[in-house]
Amino acid sequence: MRTARSLGLALGLFAAMSLSGMARAAEPITIGFGMALTGGLAAIGKSALLAMKIWEEETNAKGGLIGRPVKLVYYDDQSNPSTVPALYTKLIDVDKVDLTISGYATNMTAPAMPIMIQKNRLFFGLFALAVNSEFHYPKYFSMLPSGPDPKHAFAQPFFDIAMKGDPKPQTLAIAAADAEYPKNASEGARDIAKKLGLKIAYDRSYPPQTTDYSPIIRAIQAVNPDIVFVASYPPDSVGMVRAANELGLKTRYFGGGMVGLQILSIKQQLGPQLNNILDYDWFLPTEKMLEFPGIKEFLKAYQAKAPAEGVDPLGWYLPPFAYAEMQVLQQAIEATKGLDQDKLADYIRSNSFKTVVGDVSFGKDGEWAKPRVLEVQFQNITGTDPEQFKDIKTEVVISPNEYKTGDVIAPYKK
Repeated sequence: MRTARSLGLALGLFAAMSLSGMARAAEPITIGFGMALTGGLAAIGKSALLAMKIWEEETNAKGGLIGRPVKLVYYDDQSNPSTVPALYTKLIDVDKVDLTISGYATNMTAPAMPIMIQKNRLFFGLFALAVNSEFHYPKYFSMLPSGPDPKHAFAQPFFDIAMKGDPKPQTLAIAAADAEYPKNASEGARDIAKKLGLKIAYDRSYPPQTTDYSPIIRAIQAVNPDIVFVASYPPDSVGMVRAANELGLKTRYFGGGMVGLQILSIKQQLGPQLNNILDYDWFLPTEKMLEFPGIKEFLKAYQAKAPAEGVDPLGWYLPPFAYAEMQVLQQAIEATKGLDQDKLADYIRSNSFKTVVGDVSFGKDGEWAKPRVLEVQFQNITGTDPEQFKDIKTEVVISPNEYKTGDVIAPYKK
């Protein structure tokens, strides 16, 4: 009798332990982040969030990861760096998320880095320029395709194109917002200018809250530079373009580091004012880039959901990289069969990943091992009809040659 009772208790305990184990196994893998859902970066941030939601939905439809569903846990960082430390502290200490990734932009990634280091967390930066050059944190990885020398790789294609001009340019003006990304980009521009022997005739930063850009353009025009390099976020990119058009800025090459001009709503807003501006981009549906595995399917899924979400309907700029970031995490989790932060970091650093933006591998400081910066030029835009922007003939890829779709038009202002 006692033996039967003991056996029953043992079986009951085993069953309870099994059920408890199953319950734990069924708990979702949580991935936490802040994202710009309001403020100046929201147009881009919300498009990235949609891409991540598509990955979440597709992954759960296939049974999740390592036998568990996945769940995104996110908060609005309001495009404000000051919100970031408290937000990530809450994600880790209160929400106890399994993994942490950054929101969009260098400005939002840098304030989170000290917390990630303190907590010894794996951390993915989403389009953060040279954030790790200061911290050298071995568990940080960036989905910005600017390569192992991001400060210079970001601006180099712009200068490569300008310096092919005849006669060769001699003078440069630099205008940059007083914020993390523009600071890094403008530092790279200065270094490149020094190597090229360019005379820097104007070099000023401006407050991110600036609303009138006319004084900046007038000051640049007064020194009559051959090249004008601008490093700016969306609100000031729009302000710069408008001021340059209104005042008739005369220069041979203009642009280089203007965030926001890649977004359809801003292209439509500015229309022909964009013509002949050179700028960077990361993805455009060129014949070559549409060969990346899964990209066509991703864009189809994104563009089907975009209207209802009220986000950029094309999704060319950030969404493919936001989705690819999740693919990298997924492949690392599946390969290591767990969520150990050290094992995941070691695996990501040592392997290549198949993604919708092509093969990705990481090098020094967690940056892409090889750069892939597109330099594009807006050409032949007429009016503000959004349909024209669906044809990449209005946004021509000038370099690299592998993805080139057209030739540069110069000078900027004929």
